Amino acid sequence: MNATKDPPSLWHATSRNRKDRPPLESDIHADLAIIGGGFSGLSTALHAAERGLSVVVLEAEIIAWGATGRNAGFVVPNFAKMDPDNITALLGPERGARLIQMAAGSADLVFDLIRRHGIDCDAQQSGWIQPAHSPAAFEKVKSRAEQWASRGRPAVILDRQAVRDTTGADGYFGGWTDKSGGVLNPVGYARGLAIEAEAAGARIFEHSPVGSIQRADDGWVLATTGGKVRAGKVLIATNAYGGHLNPTLARTYFPLKVFQIATEPLPASVRQRLLPGGQCVSDTRRNLFTFRFDAENRLITGGMHVIGPGAGERVPRAIHRRLARHLNLKGFPPLAYSWSGVAAVEPDFLPHLVDLGPDIIAGFACNGRGIAMTTAMGRVLADWAAGTKPNDLPIPFAPPAPIPFHSLLKHAPNMLLPWSMLHDRLDERAGS
Repeated sequence: MNATKDPPSLWHATSRNRKDRPPLESDIHADLAIIGGGFSGLSTALHAAERGLSVVVLEAEIIAWGATGRNAGFVVPNFAKMDPDNITALLGPERGARLIQMAAGSADLVFDLIRRHGIDCDAQQSGWIQPAHSPAAFEKVKSRAEQWASRGRPAVILDRQAVRDTTGADGYFGGWTDKSGGVLNPVGYARGLAIEAEAAGARIFEHSPVGSIQRADDGWVLATTGGKVRAGKVLIATNAYGGHLNPTLARTYFPLKVFQIATEPLPASVRQRLLPGGQCVSDTRRNLFTFRFDAENRLITGGMHVIGPGAGERVPRAIHRRLARHLNLKGFPPLAYSWSGVAAVEPDFLPHLVDLGPDIIAGFACNGRGIAMTTAMGRVLADWAAGTKPNDLPIPFAPPAPIPFHSLLKHAPNMLLPWSMLHDRLDERAGS
């Protein structure tokens, strides 16, 4: 796919720090070649360049063209499905503790980078809230909050009234918050990472899709239509957008298509009722309900879709109606933007480093926690590029593990949405 203009997301339309970059048109050398100009690749590039490594980033389209520029801009420092105790049981005390520590500090890392480099991305470290849609879900999130709090994180359990006061939304049974989370403009953040990586010495090329990766005596050769990069180490950081580079790799995750919408700016009276502290919300429903505001008081939410014709028009309207219903909005403003993207979801919902051969790795850390987790993964991958052995990193590292019957199951998350919605309704009725 060759984009001739920015994807029509709110973030591309409102970011202020765009910089055009040329395609690769020569043969060059680097210590580290990175494929993909999203959060993972750019965080790795910045941290590796700051260590003194020569770094080249090859982006097929423009910076933040893929999932990086199509999400909701939530900065959430935990795992989508797994809690600390589960991870310790799965990975063992030592390895589990290192992964938990990486995740726990991931939002602080994001906002520290933004402050240190003065990145223009409307960032607010205002907190993340997870309300519980049923009594059973509230018991689960209480345990989750206690596990993170016991590890020194700013995790606080919220009762029903506290959720209502902080979010402005009714119908929840309680919840919890991690005060180190927050919101930002993801395209502005990614562009800021790119600018700072270049200031540290990295070279970034846009409109430079990699056509082949070949082993060479001194490392690897990456070929584009305009040139080649010879590198000692290679990182594939394309998330769900690089399946053509390695078909086996594409069968190791579920591609999850998610839609996002943004309204016209809301009046001050509504803005004061909903999220007066500027936090972001993602609840416990299987069909996740999320909302936040941007810097201009546009209300943003998203959701999955049922596979079928007309989804591009049908799904944003359904998400729009759901937003008005859940937040009791009257005289709801019209939609200003709608867009979609594809996230890579691992079967265990954890970050993974995939061993593709000597000195070549693919990194996956999204699973609904893209900004914080991929930024933290980038710092870890800079350690690898500087010489740390992959098995000494905090993220699980192994050869590709294709999902059985992937061609049949890859659309399961979207196809099972009606079942998820039914169970959400049953949960809510059981608690009423």
